[in-house]
Amino acid sequence: MTPGGATTATLDQAAHILLVDDDVSLLKLLGMRLESRGYRVTTAESGPSALKQLEAERPDLVLSDMRMDEMDGMALFQEIQRRLPGLPVIILTAHGSIPDAVSATRQGVFGFLTKPVDREELFATIEDALAQTAAGSGDDDSWRAAIITRSPDMERVLEQARMVAASDVSVLVTGPSGSGKELMAGAIHKASRRADKPFIAINCGALPEQLLESELFGHAKGAFTGAISDHEGLFQAADGGTLFLDEIGDMPLTLQIKLLRALQERQIRPLGSTKSIPVDVRLISATHRDLSQAMESGDFREDLFYRLNVVNLRLPPLKERAEDVPLLAKHLVTQAAERHKPFVKGFSKEAINLLASSAWPGNVRQLVNVVEQCVALTSAPIIPEALVSQALVAEENALPTFNDARAGFERSYLIKVLKITEGNVTQAARIAGRNRTDFYKLLARHELEPSTFKGNVSHA
Repeated sequence: MTPGGATTATLDQAAHILLVDDDVSLLKLLGMRLESRGYRVTTAESGPSALKQLEAERPDLVLSDMRMDEMDGMALFQEIQRRLPGLPVIILTAHGSIPDAVSATRQGVFGFLTKPVDREELFATIEDALAQTAAGSGDDDSWRAAIITRSPDMERVLEQARMVAASDVSVLVTGPSGSGKELMAGAIHKASRRADKPFIAINCGALPEQLLESELFGHAKGAFTGAISDHEGLFQAADGGTLFLDEIGDMPLTLQIKLLRALQERQIRPLGSTKSIPVDVRLISATHRDLSQAMESGDFREDLFYRLNVVNLRLPPLKERAEDVPLLAKHLVTQAAERHKPFVKGFSKEAINLLASSAWPGNVRQLVNVVEQCVALTSAPIIPEALVSQALVAEENALPTFNDARAGFERSYLIKVLKITEGNVTQAARIAGRNRTDFYKLLARHELEPSTFKGNVSHA
């Protein structure tokens, strides 16, 4: 509790209230009243102004007037609910009525108070809202400690992640490679009731089909050549906890069927076994692929997609959260310095500016690599701009991952055969040694349209 009895968002920081009213005198008066109670108060004179404030900093509670010219209290609440689900909103009105209050509370407004508001009723409602929010979140941010951010976009995703963690529904995390999908899955696990049970991750695109099946579901002794003993799969290893399936879009169709059955029946059957084993696993999956397109091309089962995509969390690329780059760079350089060169203290101002203005096609993973290179090569406590520039060039020329290299080769090869055949899919498939159906799937995967190659003869 803060002086005067105000509930706090953390143990050492007064709860932050965003106060919204287009009557400046009432705004000032109510703000002084809240501050005297020990709250930290930010004010806004309109709904749009309040939304701008929310982009800069997330408060613990919003207290808004109902009747405002540009945007009324309910419209503001609805936009807050869309951007920051879970942020409590209390609405004040001089025109209060029972139908309005019922409608507001049904939509999710925490409290609906009529002006002139009773001082103690106001404070009691605020403290109830803050207490309920703290109970819902455990008043503990340790679950998200691995995700370094000040981006409003990421904060919105994290708020959704915290809310979904309370249930056992399947979550599909989408976003570009290197954006932190496994970190987000781990954060959801830590915020859930399964936090004291295993969190196990596997990349579905990194293993051949039989090995992936064995890793996921296990196998019995003698199931295949080399299976000299029973092997427990990851579903069993994660029992009671969370199983994270990365790059789920690369899972072969035959395994998709087996995964769907496991989710429906809550039991698995190891490869080569006749016995089914019950499992209690929360599934989180991730992909950088467009699964809607994969379903259209027949590469991904629609029924499995809806099983996995109960809640979708989209991670923004690093270029959409540029404000996080300096924060991440400082955190990463501290970690790298502790491991390799304790005398390194950080980046120069010019180096930070260069990092913040870069495009980061490889997202956070690329930033990690650049920071590691800079720490490895520096001989000074402060890393200069020139070294960052050198590391960025080296990253552009770095050897790609096997999956990226394979995808790049596939796309280049397909373009070449389409040019040779002027977009004739039958001839192109024959050259590639694939049937037409498989060839069309490859074209869809790489977003290539045969008609664009008509009349484009290549003698390569």
